Amino acid sequence: MAASGSSEKKVNGSDSPKSQKPPLNREGSSEKGKWVKLNVGGTYFLTTTTTLCREPDSFLFRLCQEDPDLHSDKDEQGAYLIDRDPTYFGPVLNYLRHGKLVINKDLAEEGVLEEAEFYNIRSLIKACKDRIRERDVRRSQAPVKYVYRVLQCHEDELTQMVSTMSDGWKFEQLINIGSSYNYGNEDQAEFLCVVSREYDNTLNGVVETQTDTEKVKELRERGSRM
Repeated sequence: MAASGSSEKKVNGSDSPKSQKPPLNREGSSEKGKWVKLNVGGTYFLTTTTTLCREPDSFLFRLCQEDPDLHSDKDEQGAYLIDRDPTYFGPVLNYLRHGKLVINKDLAEEGVLEEAEFYNIRSLIKACKDRIRERDVRRSQAPVKYVYRVLQCHEDELTQMVSTMSDGWKFEQLINIGSSYNYGNEDQAEFLCVVSREYDNTLNGVVETQTDTEKVKELRERGSRM
């Protein structure tokens, strides 16, 4: 009877191995380097708890700790469901991996900043704001360039075309091309309408501006001779 009581005490007592929890590491995860799958807006990302726990105050850190105040669901594959844009999650995850802000040229810094604020990654928020500030300074110091467009229209379409111009387009010059483009209707004149707008100081913008400017000059010279 005594042996039985002693055995029961050992199983149910505080010294039982089953009642002990593994210690947390410095990242706050009980399983350092454990692989985690995330379903962000329908796109899957595979990473580790070490990466997600780089920022202790972030949403992703709390997700790894399974914070009861953070209502997070999992899909049928066991991936955490996050209703955010997966396109902009890539730069966020890579920042946590190597500490560098790398943004593809087709993404906006403001979009990454929005995600950094959602996930509460403070160092990334600062990095995005610094990048945006530097970009705006460069743009303000660079000379303003313009992109030109040449639109062809009939006389009865001219008023409507000019009145419906939008998105920063401005009227520059109207060129009467007269009978040079006569398609059989002598009663209706043909016009070329030159419009312009400011263009971003990017490589593509500079090339396009130069090309269109040459066309505009040629048309202006032609119009002045008529």
